Amino acid sequence: MKLIRFLILTILFVSMLWHANVSAQDYTQWNLPEGAKARLGKGTITGNIQYSPDGSLLAVPSSIGVWLYDADTYEEINLLVGDTAQISVIAFSPNGNRLAAGSTDGTIRLWNPRTGEQKASPRGHNRGITSLAFSPLWQVDLLVSGSSDKTLRLWGATTGNYITTLSGHTGAVTSVAFSPDGLMLASGGGHKDNTIRLWNANDNFRLTVTTLSGHEYSVSSVVFSPDGQRLASGSADNTIRLWNSHTGEHEATLRGHKKGVSSVAFSPDGQTLVSIGGDETIRLWEPTTETLKITLTGHTGWDASIAFRPDSGTFASAGDDQIIQLWDYITFEHESTLTGHTFPVNEIAFAPDGQIFASVDDGKAIHLWAADTGHLQGTLKGHGGRVFCVAFSPDGATLASGGGWGDNAIRLWDVHTGQPKVPITSHKYGVESIMFSPDGSTLASGSWDTTARLWDADTGEHKETLRAGANVSTVAFSPDSRTLASGGGNAIHLWDVERGEHLASLEEHTRLVDAVAFSSDGGTLASGSWDNTVRLWDIQAEQSYVTLMGHTSRVKSVVFFPDGKTLASGSWDDTIRLWDTQTGQLQTTLGGHTAGVNTLALSRDGGTLASGGEDGTILLWEFTPIEPKIIVDVNGDGVVNIQDLVLVASHLGEAGLSPADVNGDGVVNIQDLVLVASRFGDS
Repeated sequence: MKLIRFLILTILFVSMLWHANVSAQDYTQWNLPEGAKARLGKGTITGNIQYSPDGSLLAVPSSIGVWLYDADTYEEINLLVGDTAQISVIAFSPNGNRLAAGSTDGTIRLWNPRTGEQKASPRGHNRGITSLAFSPLWQVDLLVSGSSDKTLRLWGATTGNYITTLSGHTGAVTSVAFSPDGLMLASGGGHKDNTIRLWNANDNFRLTVTTLSGHEYSVSSVVFSPDGQRLASGSADNTIRLWNSHTGEHEATLRGHKKGVSSVAFSPDGQTLVSIGGDETIRLWEPTTETLKITLTGHTGWDASIAFRPDSGTFASAGDDQIIQLWDYITFEHESTLTGHTFPVNEIAFAPDGQIFASVDDGKAIHLWAADTGHLQGTLKGHGGRVFCVAFSPDGATLASGGGWGDNAIRLWDVHTGQPKVPITSHKYGVESIMFSPDGSTLASGSWDTTARLWDADTGEHKETLRAGANVSTVAFSPDSRTLASGGGNAIHLWDVERGEHLASLEEHTRLVDAVAFSSDGGTLASGSWDNTVRLWDIQAEQSYVTLMGHTSRVKSVVFFPDGKTLASGSWDDTIRLWDTQTGQLQTTLGGHTAGVNTLALSRDGGTLASGGEDGTILLWEFTPIEPKIIVDVNGDGVVNIQDLVLVASHLGEAGLSPADVNGDGVVNIQDLVLVASRFGDS
């Protein structure tokens, strides 16, 4: 009764949430790849955030494209997609009619930010783009790019036409900036260079005017003051340096950050210099007196970017905590927080009833989603570090999660209340894989401590330690719960669950095994490996009968469709591939993630495939549901009678693979009794 009440309330809540937020959630449907029905999460923040010159837009580069927000309401306006690699840096033109985006593959794209139309795609760098800047003079049609290939390139800002290449840095060019009058260009050098170079417009910036030395490590950021008299630079050496932009003379060193300074920026009035770094602080400085005004905190992890809104006293900060904070730089008050950007997704698991699914990521939390709408239902927090794995019990009442470095614990959660149970802390290192047995009695975990462990699923009591001899990346139970497969090193090990004994080793992969999964009949085991292959194994013969080749990077996840005829594999080549398990032929390739696919999960009926990637998003793919076979002659004697009814009744409440589960929903209940009773006398 409690469960029914919970489900009704959940449905009502989801319905209200949908009607209240339908416009705000529309972005889950924007620019979807073919075959996908929704995208959850906005992806990881991958570069510098920027306000448009008129202050109306905030642009945020992400792993899936550039998000544009209304700077007053901070609602999503558009998502600019088309880059083939992760976006590393963005810049607005002085009139706001162009937005440039540079990627890690060395390409640049020019967009009209108002219409979302791509205008040009200049190419020439042979390594990633690290920095972009438009000339501040609108009549000078000029864009400069800095790259890890140690060069700067000049382009036509409207057409993207190549103009010239500037060379001289001995390391990656990490930052570029024009002086306010457009007559000087500053560039910062990366590792083993550590210098700032100033270039003069009089010779089309072809020659270095002067080289500024003093930073001990990589120069991460350079910026001119609004009056053009000073240049500020931030460095991995934890300092900010102030320079006379005309003479190149070093004027001051600002110290206070405990870890590298990643970004510096002057306020529009030039009265404040803001720095942000890896010590989780934002520092506001008085440039004229070279003193610290205040230190702000609010981010966790490395803080990466700051941007001033030109038409107000607001500046925005972003970090690898995937949060954007908004601050008043005059009163030093925190204004608001912009959320929605997401960490790399490590694993996804569907609840047995298919109504919700859970995902875990590098953000130390477990997220619960409504499977039909994609709305976030709740967040469970308790792990002290990254969360690598998650699994539902067969009855759907318990959720198990495993933590990585800094945590190493298994946590059990009551799904209905969201309350944690007693954590299991016997593993010495991170828990990378976790799974309940189909009969619900046992929980298995795989760890970097080179063991797989078996636990009582109800009490959390330790039952067995299975020593695999290598880090255990993946575990899977056979449908009858009697065999556990573990993958680690180059081998797959099969274990007798009841006795805790080693049964066999499958050793045909040539590199580490990342994923294993049993077919629904238990006769086939699929495995994915760092050797870029998927192998299908005959469990009885203890050898593979086909090798599926086509992925170009490690295979991180494999999952069988309910009928066993199709296998899905997810890889760090950013694709999902569907295979015919009988012929070994590739059926189709699903593209859409912009970084490696870490995890795949199927709803029980096979109608929805969820994929989670390093890009921080979950894609939901739609397939035709597979109806379970209904066998009402439970004992197989050729007639449906009282014996079948008694057999079902004797297994009421059991979960997992059972002949008494007539409708195949994973649990023996009143519905199975009704199905048998409705067919009494049939032969």
